[in-house]
Amino acid sequence: KVQLVESGGGSVQAGGSLRLSCAASGSTGCKYDMSWHRQAPGKEREFVSGISIDGRTNYADSLKGRFTISHDNAKNTVYLQINSLKPEDTAMYYCKTEGAYGGFWCQSSSWGQGTQVTVSS
Repeated sequence: KVQLVESGGGSVQAGGSLRLSCAASGSTGCKYDMSWHRQAPGKEREFVSGISIDGRTNYADSLKGRFTISHDNAKNTVYLQINSLKPEDTAMYYCKTEGAYGGFWCQSSSWGQGTQVTVSS
């Protein structure tokens, strides 16, 4: 049973940067394709970025440039670096396991609880 714990969110001024982390635990022997999503109040959850176990990345077209996803497979941790933050980036940011590798016990499509990012102008 995999647990995802996000951290690194907070309140920052526009133009600042944040590095979000998401660590997977309780999944011995598992490796994951991982993704980040975000959701603002009253809006649908949207895809932000994804990374495969071999390091291939993709980004939502509207967010390319300021967002960088990376991972440390040894720690089962994925990161999201956000630069030049804008007020419209304000949202709950969630991580998710996508593809799961290592055994039948490895869980895909699992969500974390989210970490709040608030950007003031």
